[in-house]
Amino acid sequence: MPEPLFSRRTALRGLGAAGLLASLAGCGVPAAYVPEERRGAADRSERDRTVSFSNWPLYIDTDDEDETRRPTLEAFTERTGIDVRYSEEINDNDEFFGKVSPGLMNHQDTGHDLVVVSDWMAAHFVHLGWAQAMDRPAQPNVARNLDPQLRSPAFDEGRRHTVPWQSGITGIAYNRKALGREIRSTADLWHPDLKGKVTLFSGLDESFSLLMQGNGVDVTRWTEADFHRMCDQVEELVRKKHIRRFTGNDYTSDLSKGDVLACQAYSGDAVQLQADNPDIQFVVPEEGAELWAESLLIPNLARHKANAEALIDHYYDPQVAAELAASVNYVCPVPAAREVLAGSQDRETAELAENPLIFPDDEMRKRLAVARDISSAERRSLASRWNSLVGL
Repeated sequence: MPEPLFSRRTALRGLGAAGLLASLAGCGVPAAYVPEERRGAADRSERDRTVSFSNWPLYIDTDDEDETRRPTLEAFTERTGIDVRYSEEINDNDEFFGKVSPGLMNHQDTGHDLVVVSDWMAAHFVHLGWAQAMDRPAQPNVARNLDPQLRSPAFDEGRRHTVPWQSGITGIAYNRKALGREIRSTADLWHPDLKGKVTLFSGLDESFSLLMQGNGVDVTRWTEADFHRMCDQVEELVRKKHIRRFTGNDYTSDLSKGDVLACQAYSGDAVQLQADNPDIQFVVPEEGAELWAESLLIPNLARHKANAEALIDHYYDPQVAAELAASVNYVCPVPAAREVLAGSQDRETAELAENPLIFPDDEMRKRLAVARDISSAERRSLASRWNSLVGL
């Protein structure tokens, strides 16, 4: 198994650059929106066979004997002749947004052809008109193989401007042996035997959906009233010291050491935690859990748009998607990759095809929902309420 990845989902802290932009708009600063017809630039793809691809650290397959080699990228270059300038420069959604937003606001080329950001951040790019519509006829693998459950999020209907890189589930992880009972629902976290032994995520975008689902809310169309009702509940749990603390990705250490017995968790982390400790269980609660994605997008004025679209389509070939899934262990956005893994001669690789945290089964999918994103108009007040609860 690979070393545990730090979760790029936990990278939001406070309002950040996106919140600052929203607050400036509210104060009368001219809108930064770029209409579709002004997003493109002269495409150099045919004469300049390169593409610049920026991703998070440890979020791609590497060669077992040489970690500097990335087999799926090498296969793309060999097949197409397009050289990939790959960089692991995205360490925080807001930090990256702050880096590229001045250029995008001023209609300048950022130097990025293709980037991966969490979907809540991708929503900002789409709403601002900072992501180019893709030429889907040039991407037959995407059109044919993209997971139906991820095809049309509220922020980008029809996935015209974004395509999932990897997906995942926000659910509950717990130590079954140490706790001595099963956890089936979010409400089970609030039982007296877990007082002081529970952690929640500190990031608003990471936390709110699962907690609302625990209250029976349809998170595809949640309201501010639903949000504040959830916050009232969390506030009372904080007052009673039931919640030990709010975390970033250090929750994995707390759970492994036994400092906590149950916590909000990501499916990708759980796969790797279970490899070290089979007593760790991951649960999609009876009331439901959030299915999320981190997505590829092509920023405005990218100089190699066609090359970027070809690279995206490469990763939607089931063979390539299977190779990536076997390495990173997140929910694969290409269901057809399951058959590829199942046919592997390597036993451990073949077993991944049966792991519902990589390929959710039909029963689990019924309890998964893609949450409506937080709008710019909502974010300032909602983030302020949430951050006051978690101490940010």
